[in-house]
Amino acid sequence: MPFGLVAAWNKRRRSRSEDQLNPWIYKSVECWKIEDQNPPAKRHHGSSVFTLKEMEEATNSFSDDNLLGKGGFGRVYKGTLRSGEIVAIKKMDLPSFKEAEGEREFRVEVDILSRLDHPHLVQLIGYCADGKHRFLVYEYMHKGNLQDHLNGIGEVKMDWPLRLKVAIGAARGLAYLHSSSAVGIPIIHRDFKSTNILLNTNYEAKISDFGLAKLMPEGQETCVTSRVLGTFGYFDPEYTLTGKLTLQSDVYAFGVVMLELLTGRRAVDLTLGPNDQNLVLQVRHILNDKKKLRKVIDPEINRSSYTMESVTMFANLASRCVRADSSERPSMVDCVKELQLILHTNMKGLSMPMHTFRMI
Repeated sequence: MPFGLVAAWNKRRRSRSEDQLNPWIYKSVECWKIEDQNPPAKRHHGSSVFTLKEMEEATNSFSDDNLLGKGGFGRVYKGTLRSGEIVAIKKMDLPSFKEAEGEREFRVEVDILSRLDHPHLVQLIGYCADGKHRFLVYEYMHKGNLQDHLNGIGEVKMDWPLRLKVAIGAARGLAYLHSSSAVGIPIIHRDFKSTNILLNTNYEAKISDFGLAKLMPEGQETCVTSRVLGTFGYFDPEYTLTGKLTLQSDVYAFGVVMLELLTGRRAVDLTLGPNDQNLVLQVRHILNDKKKLRKVIDPEINRSSYTMESVTMFANLASRCVRADSSERPSMVDCVKELQLILHTNMKGLSMPMHTFRMI
């Protein structure tokens, strides 16, 4: 196995027992009749090395019928392994001047994901490094990515409890990366965004795409980088200005995703006027104004699924996550705790008689 990863494959850690979701999440899902149609597959105890021939067989020679989408790394295909398991196969397809960069991302993703095992991180099943061909093989996420659902492409309308569930799952995944429990030092994702939050059959959120991830230098809280990498709209402004990458850079991006969940809008929408394209700049000043806040809530959210109190708490947390000064942002552990409280508050409010709380 290349890249010196033999030992890494054998050190995969399990943390399912300590990372079970708050029971309120499941209560909310049951309340809104979002059921798990297919139980999750058993997790792999190791990862596999595949050949180019196996990748061709799995994708029917990379048929357009199997194409799931395109990203910065290349194309992603739905595939079926010889074992019968359905997977997502990411094929590196870059112009020659970007091949070196793609190779680095490939190695980083294999190296990091081979050491991680968490219910809110997409599982790396294996990879292919056959000649110049590079493939990454992941568990298949049946419900696609979060942004598609917020844009109306998904088959289920995302009401408030489900959005809170997704937020909590993604927050737990980031908190795990930041905790240093996986590899001994914290990991910064650096490209956290709604398209990198994938959903399984039960709408459990899992973080994907670790090609830009960075291991924090041991004993340090800041990593100085030569280039600012990530996705426009999710950039931590402090990181953009100084080149200093911190765990709080992920917190900022998480705050942007929270705003997407709240408003249903994209982080950056180039179809709008120049003053309205950036979601953070557009809504930051009204997040703590209850009257104005009502106007930016995604109209696709069923009004009977949320209380104004929970929405206000959610907006307040999002506003703190996207503060310009990184020292004023909460940690991801704190975000998980607050989101659980918000979910609890929402369900408690919805269980009360109609006259005891104000709905929108």
